[in-house]
Amino acid sequence: MMFNFSEPNMSSLPILGAAMSLSSFERYRDLMLEKQRDLELQDFVTGEDLNGDWASVADHAKKLLDGHEGRVGIHGPFWGFTVDAKDPDIREIVKKRLLQGLEVCEAIGGTHMVVHSPYSTWDYNNLDNCETGRATKTELCHLTMREAVKRAEDIGCELVLENIEDKDPYARIELAESFGSQAVKISIDTGHAHYAHGSTGAPPVDYFIKAASNNLRHIHLQDADGYADRHWTLGEGTINWPSVFAELGKLDSDPRLIVELRDVSGLPASIANMEALGLAQ
Repeated sequence: MMFNFSEPNMSSLPILGAAMSLSSFERYRDLMLEKQRDLELQDFVTGEDLNGDWASVADHAKKLLDGHEGRVGIHGPFWGFTVDAKDPDIREIVKKRLLQGLEVCEAIGGTHMVVHSPYSTWDYNNLDNCETGRATKTELCHLTMREAVKRAEDIGCELVLENIEDKDPYARIELAESFGSQAVKISIDTGHAHYAHGSTGAPPVDYFIKAASNNLRHIHLQDADGYADRHWTLGEGTINWPSVFAELGKLDSDPRLIVELRDVSGLPASIANMEALGLAQ
């Protein structure tokens, strides 16, 4: 990327995208098309969504996206499961959900799907408590994700692994690389990393970005206080945004910069706050 943060007209600064539902996209369509911002749709995350009439929702999305030229993806399903499922029956359900999410991506021309990391705070202290702990974790993830990775390759979509409880920023990078596929890359959620830093002793957010390096293809931008998963408007928490964008500016991987807020009405203020800091537009 190599952003020029001193450009007077800010034209060289990164363009922020956003995560939202289709109903919110209708509300903020002009803002999203103004600079052709990358979009992440959040309408396909539950089993009810994916077992229901998702095809009509996808058709509606394609109509709304007419004229939108930014990259499009979805937050994949995640409620109630992890991708390292040990029980074989549960694993089959997880495999089904991942493939359903990729069906959606294919239908709407999505090029990324967010998948939650399987690494917990407990793992940080206990994976090395067993000689095969790390290898077993990786094997379980392969058993669950193998078909989804192949499907993602076939449709030109990236599965981006997002940190959730991750205290070690390198573990899921090693997991992603273990697939030997360009379809498995890294996502960072700034608020999750800030929570882990403040509450579990993980490194700060910019260290997560440094660790991911050019494996980073997606980032959820949200502000927080280091205590909980706040999803506040950017600039309203305690994340050091200059350090975050300084690390992002060193990358060549062109990650999607997705503002992900609990209240999407904070999107214009998030963009304005980053503009005021001379960091993004």
